Amino acid sequence: MVGTSDIRNGLIIRFKNGLYEIIEFQHVKPGKGAAFVRTKLKNIETGKVIDNTFRTSEKLEDVRVDKEKKEYLYFDGTFYVFMDIESYEQISVPKEVIGDLDKFLIENMTVAMKLDPDKNILGIELPTTVIQEIADCEPNIKGNSASVSGKNATTSTGLNITVPFFIEIGNKVKIDTRSSEYIERI
Repeated sequence: MVGTSDIRNGLIIRFKNGLYEIIEFQHVKPGKGAAFVRTKLKNIETGKVIDNTFRTSEKLEDVRVDKEKKEYLYFDGTFYVFMDIESYEQISVPKEVIGDLDKFLIENMTVAMKLDPDKNILGIELPTTVIQEIADCEPNIKGNSASVSGKNATTSTGLNITVPFFIEIGNKVKIDTRSSEYIERI
């Protein structure tokens, strides 16, 4: 059990008969009345995000989550196949568990797999940045390079991002996995 003062991003709690990950939280001390904590919670199984407010006196049941390093191998059409780096054991993960993160997965990428105490897979944690190749984008038009905006591009994994005008098909770019934003050309 943890108190509301122990809440942090990434904490997984048992709430309303399910497992929820805390995505955002804010401690609020109004001028009148008791303090409280405003949170955004993501359901581990469904991915649905809900807002909830906890009083500071409430206790929450935290769930211990282990993170194990796994290497992404391939997608077979139904399952994503990962390999344990130490034992070389292969693990098949259903598409529902990966969700929208599949656009960032590149073969031989190392990820952190979140496991509950019963070794059930709760999800994966990507590295902060990934490098992907641009598969499709609008052509570069001379004179657009000074503009602040950018053009739409699609990576080799199908991720749609906005890139600067000088980026062309075949360029490799670094992308922030948290915000899906272009960082730099590699």
